[in-house]
Amino acid sequence: MLLAIDIGNTNVVLGVFEQERLVENWRVGTNTQITSDEYAMIVKDLCAFSGLEFRQITSVIISTVVPPLLPVMIGMARKYFKLEPLVVTHELKTGITIRYDNPREVGADRIVNAAAAYKLYGGPVIIVDFGTATTFCAVTKDGEYLGGAICPGIKISAEALFQRASKLPRVELVKPARVIGSDTVTAMQAGIIYGYAGLVDGIVERMKKELSPDARVVATGGLAELVSPETRNISEVKADLTLDGLRLLYELNR
Repeated sequence: MLLAIDIGNTNVVLGVFEQERLVENWRVGTNTQITSDEYAMIVKDLCAFSGLEFRQITSVIISTVVPPLLPVMIGMARKYFKLEPLVVTHELKTGITIRYDNPREVGADRIVNAAAAYKLYGGPVIIVDFGTATTFCAVTKDGEYLGGAICPGIKISAEALFQRASKLPRVELVKPARVIGSDTVTAMQAGIIYGYAGLVDGIVERMKKELSPDARVVATGGLAELVSPETRNISEVKADLTLDGLRLLYELNR
């Protein structure tokens, strides 16, 4: 079995694959203050809860946008799984060609998402990842990764509003029934959810003009299912896109 680890700024997403089948997946908080031993105990407990054992893991792949946690996870793989993990960089075989001015600057998560989306849907394709930051990536019909756009994630934007406007409360991120809110909470929810949907549509439509009007738009990330239905352009929501991409990259590079 393959253990895929995607380390984001907010969450660490873990998936266990048996060949192409995602057997189990979990999401835990990102914490740069805990050790490889502590993360190993978290993974062990999650595996045990799902009826899996460490000895069943025969390979590990790691993607991270949090550099301090890379040696922690590598240490966990070496000590507890007795394995040398594959680490995602721009130098791996990906099935796509990176046309970024400086390929070293492309986040590992963006590489993984682009490779997975191109494999699953072909090109041209635009990937929208609703994470701590919301990223937009463009891949041509010939599998060329051109780059994209990065903007503050919906939670970051909402948190800034709560912190900087002293009379506005922290609200639950849910879709209100109407855009015209009749109280402060629903007015804020309308502005956050529908406003962010408008941001996504605006960027995607501009990207389509540069890439292709026929580009498929695929969304992933923790808040994709909340925002995507309110957009005009997102046609697919693939919650496990990043984990699928990690499996794909492992298969290409093992």
